[in-house]
Amino acid sequence: MSGFVRTGLRLLPLLAAAAVVCSAQPAPPLTDYAAKVVSCSGQVSVLHDDQPFVLNIGDTVQMKQVIVTGPDGSAIFRVSDGSTFEVYPSSTVVFRNNPPNWRDLIDLLVGRIRVHIEKWGGQPNFNRVHTPSAVISVRGTTFDVSVTEDDQSTIVAVEEGQVDVRHRLQAGEKLLNAGESIRVYRDEPIAESTLDKGMLTRRVVRGLVDILYMALTHVTRQPGLGGLPGGGSGGGGTGTGNTGPPPPPTSPPPPTSPPH
Repeated sequence: MSGFVRTGLRLLPLLAAAAVVCSAQPAPPLTDYAAKVVSCSGQVSVLHDDQPFVLNIGDTVQMKQVIVTGPDGSAIFRVSDGSTFEVYPSSTVVFRNNPPNWRDLIDLLVGRIRVHIEKWGGQPNFNRVHTPSAVISVRGTTFDVSVTEDDQSTIVAVEEGQVDVRHRLQAGEKLLNAGESIRVYRDEPIAESTLDKGMLTRRVVRGLVDILYMALTHVTRQPGLGGLPGGGSGGGGTGTGNTGPPPPPTSPPPPTSPPH
């Protein structure tokens, strides 16, 4: 037997072991790591060298780029595996901030996002969302994540599937199912959610998160700076502001008596 053949036979066990290891790994991710704008309204920008550039439908965002939305801005982005994430008003996110780890999808710095992760070939599609206080791991689901500006706490509410929430700085981990939610405080170990568990419909969950997010962000604004473009207080417009003096009466005044 030649030396070449004997060497090949000795390598067969190593090659077989390598094949087992490779077969146990997930298929390589799609090569296109960009996120495409599929819906957009209001002020939505991407930062280039700290300068904002307006995003429009059809534009793409590359890895490590920062997306910023104004008070009236929102946008939906689609990645190459079909998953989507929606960025709500007054939010700042970083897209794929940890290349080449394709599982780290979003870093939410402040504001709110809604994420829908598509399954990958019918199998779980592992992705992570990072916030200042939590790491949210998903396999294929729909969920909301909010980060408050004042204390950087994280609110996670699951609409479909399961989400694993782990504290970024403290001890603790929690698995959430559909209809469950949790709030993670930056300086406290992870705790049970203050919302009802397993008894909320998907619509109710989203409605409660909307109300809670609006309430939390409202208290951080200064009086007279919200609600209208340009920072106006709205006092001179319609609604509950100052409407001026009442209108004059429509009926004519009663006739006066003739002098005696």
